Amino acid sequence: QVQLVESGGGLVQAGGSLRLSCAASGRTSSMFTMGWFRQAPGKEREFVAAIGWSGDSTRYEDSVKDRFTISRENGKNTMYLQMNSLKPEDAAVYYCAGRAPTGLLTRASAYDFWGQGTQGAVSS
Repeated sequence: QVQLVESGGGLVQAGGSLRLSCAASGRTSSMFTMGWFRQAPGKEREFVAAIGWSGDSTRYEDSVKDRFTISRENGKNTMYLQMNSLKPEDAAVYYCAGRAPTGLLTRASAYDFWGQGTQGAVSS
């Protein structure tokens, strides 16, 4: 099994930055693909970004492209999400996710492992 724990959430002003981390433990070698999702109150969980095993392959949701950067350090079993130029609409609970197969999929149902989430709040 794999355990995922997010950290780094908080409250920032619009235009500010946050860096989220996702620490993995357990059978981490089985997670070729990792991703970030977010869920705002009253909304469905939505895809934010995904990254392949080597870190060379990434995929972003259009609204965060050029503002967010996903990365991973396999030696530390940690994935990151650097979020810059934050907007009020970015406020949500951010979840870390992992899946064994390759493929930077955007469907939440395609991911096998999930963290508990970390809150990212943005004030206008």
